[in-house]
Amino acid sequence: MDYMYESEHTKFMRELFAKRPHLVEQQKEARAIWWDKKVNQEELKRFDESKVPQKSYVYFDWLQK
Repeated sequence: MDYMYESEHTKFMRELFAKRPHLVEQQKEARAIWWDKKVNQEELKRFDESKVPQKSYVYFDWLQK
């Protein structure tokens, strides 16, 4: 038996991309806007070094006074 399960979501996505092939390119462009970035290592290092330690529960510090 060569039956393979395919979820409704997978079928929907497959049909959507078949009907609108330009969406694949738009998806790649949108990903590049938010995720595919070069990281400035020096800036990242300065950011990590400038972190200030917080108490474990910062919202009600007035309870401890």
